[in-house]
Amino acid sequence: MLRRYLLPCLVLTLAACGLNGNYRDTSIPMESVAQLDTERYLGLWYEIARFPNRFEEGCVGVTAEYGLLENGRISVTNSCRQGTLDGELEVAEGSARIAAPGQLKVKFVEWLPFEGDYWVIGLSEDYSVSVVGVPSGDFGWILAREPQISDEALAEARAVLERFGYDTSRLSYTLQEG
Repeated sequence: MLRRYLLPCLVLTLAACGLNGNYRDTSIPMESVAQLDTERYLGLWYEIARFPNRFEEGCVGVTAEYGLLENGRISVTNSCRQGTLDGELEVAEGSARIAAPGQLKVKFVEWLPFEGDYWVIGLSEDYSVSVVGVPSGDFGWILAREPQISDEALAEARAVLERFGYDTSRLSYTLQEG
């Protein structure tokens, strides 16, 4: 049981050090959104799509939930089901801090000195769809408040990724209920 939680945390830590695949042309400058209302961003997000990564292998029904901690940090709870929507639930808990507008530093193993980048690079005006990337290009996600989004919203999110040099042909779409 401990191995199931420690392994994803270790993989995330190693990935933060650049040991994952690269999905973007890093010669293209990447910017986060100029303003992020943290309180509006908190809550439950469904993963619509992601660039493949080791710590989400076999995951479907993926969600990320953010909350405010007493110390001012943000709680991060990532959940997925293995293989099928009724598969075994896996949960990884961590925390994040705001590094700059639209930019978070996330860690899943508090005693390790490594933090991963989490940049909100696109956000719908109503905070219903978020596009997340990292400068290294090793990760990227499209998240939404609902398990499904319209084709138009998906096209807009993909366009954000492409604007910052991501190869969206390599996106993997996440099976969600609904």
